[in-house]
Amino acid sequence: MSLIPTSARARPPHFSATEFRTALGMFATGVTIVTARASDGTLVGLTANSFNSVSLTPPLVLWSLSQAATSMDAFRTGSHYAINILGADQQLLAQRFATRGVDRFADVDFVEGPCGAPLLAGAVATFECFNRSRYVEGDHVIFVGEVEHCMHRVGAAPLLYHGGKFYTEHPL
Repeated sequence: MSLIPTSARARPPHFSATEFRTALGMFATGVTIVTARASDGTLVGLTANSFNSVSLTPPLVLWSLSQAATSMDAFRTGSHYAINILGADQQLLAQRFATRGVDRFADVDFVEGPCGAPLLAGAVATFECFNRSRYVEGDHVIFVGEVEHCMHRVGAAPLLYHGGKFYTEHPL
């Protein structure tokens, strides 16, 4: 039962896209690289900070991707992907996977996970996910993954992102 009347609608925003993006940047996040193997065998990957847990039982996580992303087809149609949470020493890797027109996997140390997605060496945690569901919202697609395998490095420091900048140290 919905508590919101069906006739209710959001009011138009009273801010610019730049103001919205800047405000969103005030939320400190970890940094991930989402990786997969496309149906033709090509490796795909991108930097994302739109990662969150959804459920412990079953184990579910989510992330989102712009509908305009060149890797959208690989993620929309693929059965599996991996979310690699980056360590404090992986800022250059985050920047590379956020750059267009480069071979993102050139000289990158990784192993193929049981589901075929690249697992990046040095990640503080990895989640290998079955591509359970996708939801189109606005200009993005929200991917919900059912975690089939995960691992983490005890005591490893994460790479953080806040206000448009990377941070490698954080107070405990």
